[in-house]
Amino acid sequence: MIKNIEEYLNLLRGELAGSDRATIHDALSDAEEHLRTALDTAREAQAGVAETEVIPPIIEEYGSPEEVAAAYREIEARLRPTLARPRHVDERSLLARFFGVYADPRAWGALLYMLVSILTGIIYFSWVVTGLSFSLGVMILIIGVPITVLFLLSVRGIALVEGRLVEALLGVRMPRRAAFSRQNLGWWERLKPLLLGKRTWLAIAYMLLQLPLGVLYFTAFIVLISVALSFIAIPVLGPVLHMPVAYIGEARYYVPTWLTPLVALGGVVLMTATMHLAKFAGRVHGKLARALLVSD
Repeated sequence: MIKNIEEYLNLLRGELAGSDRATIHDALSDAEEHLRTALDTAREAQAGVAETEVIPPIIEEYGSPEEVAAAYREIEARLRPTLARPRHVDERSLLARFFGVYADPRAWGALLYMLVSILTGIIYFSWVVTGLSFSLGVMILIIGVPITVLFLLSVRGIALVEGRLVEALLGVRMPRRAAFSRQNLGWWERLKPLLLGKRTWLAIAYMLLQLPLGVLYFTAFIVLISVALSFIAIPVLGPVLHMPVAYIGEARYYVPTWLTPLVALGGVVLMTATMHLAKFAGRVHGKLARALLVSD
């Protein structure tokens, strides 16, 4: 018989061993929130009752660790991220797979993420630098502690939002629930995981990294897309509009007519390669996000 909530959570974690870390996080958060809320309600209704007497009926109503773990596995099998990588082997030819990237929503999602990452990077970096410097500056004052706590809570919230963005655009399973925090603990017990827990500081590290990564992503893909589109537009810019491809001093340079189809084809190949590069960068960034934003 399970005697307390901690024992139940440990058993549930064991039953979910081998599952996705984000799934385990969500399952444990849901279970702890439900069980502790039910326990507090039962204690209010029956003053002085022991936890060992209240826990069994609450667990019976919620489900055993085995049942809950099985339910979460079934849910995860049905509700995989929309842009998650398919499990089947692509049997198309190499050429079809190369140019078929335009029909792959994962490529478009990753490309969109690469382009908006500079905006999120600026926001995250500015918030962390401002929050840390301001929190340290007022730490000696009586308002320093609550301001620091609010800042660290905001970091947790932003990390959850970023995880939803990563899951939506990169197809990487991320936590969908905030970590449960008990309300009836002492102030130090409640602040200790926030101040000393690695989840908070890994999230801060991720938010700081997002700016240089966002600049790199945005610059690289804007340059590649611009060059590819300019090559593709050569048949219109040159012979039709008589626009040169380059200016050097007062000299103007045009693409020879015989070379125009090859340049346009090169632009198509470059654009297709850029889409594949976006998919690859999205997979790498998804692994980075999971390493820093998904706790064990």
